Amino acid sequence: MFNGVLRSSLFMLCCAFAASAQAQPFSALVVDAQGQPVAGAVLSLTGTAQVKPSAAAVMDQIDKQFVPAVLAVATGTAVSFPNRDDIRHQVYSFSPAKRFELRLYEGTPSAPVTFDQPGLVILGCNIHDWMLGYVYITDDPWFGVSDAEGRVQLDAPAGQYPATLWHPALVDMQPINAGTLRLGEAPVELKLPVVVTAALQPSAPAATAFADAFRKATRDAQP
Repeated sequence: MFNGVLRSSLFMLCCAFAASAQAQPFSALVVDAQGQPVAGAVLSLTGTAQVKPSAAAVMDQIDKQFVPAVLAVATGTAVSFPNRDDIRHQVYSFSPAKRFELRLYEGTPSAPVTFDQPGLVILGCNIHDWMLGYVYITDDPWFGVSDAEGRVQLDAPAGQYPATLWHPALVDMQPINAGTLRLGEAPVELKLPVVVTAALQPSAPAATAFADAFRKATRDAQP
């Protein structure tokens, strides 16, 4: 009987330990130096968990903008670049983490782009020079991007983790140390040391006859 009770106690202890080690929802609020919510901030947590490439990552092109403006992926992730506009785009990056160019196209290119080095990739379009997007590639096992209300949700086991914050408004676009976060407790507020006043993406310029003619000539000159 004693052995049976012991086995039962050990089983319950193992179950409790496993439950505590399971990933739990964690919420953080990212604000700027004036306390205003910040969209498009990447929060990542360092840990010992195995890092796997993100699945089915997509950077859309909708209404002549990259959607989402900020995409965070794990190193080694393949990202597709569908063009959902009724015009052609030519996506490129000169960033050291990934240099590439998708020549003038409609629809979805047959092969995605694999982001095989951690770092920041800034996207542009050769035809629509106001288009701007960011791909943040990380080796950290847990990461997320803040929404329009500044909220970012992560699922990680309870514990303490060194944290990193990134946003395009930071000096030289370099990530910053966000301290050590204790998961399993109340939501936390994280402050960027800058005032975020500019939108993540510039607006399309007002249409003019000259600009339209120039862009049409540029498109027609492409092979």
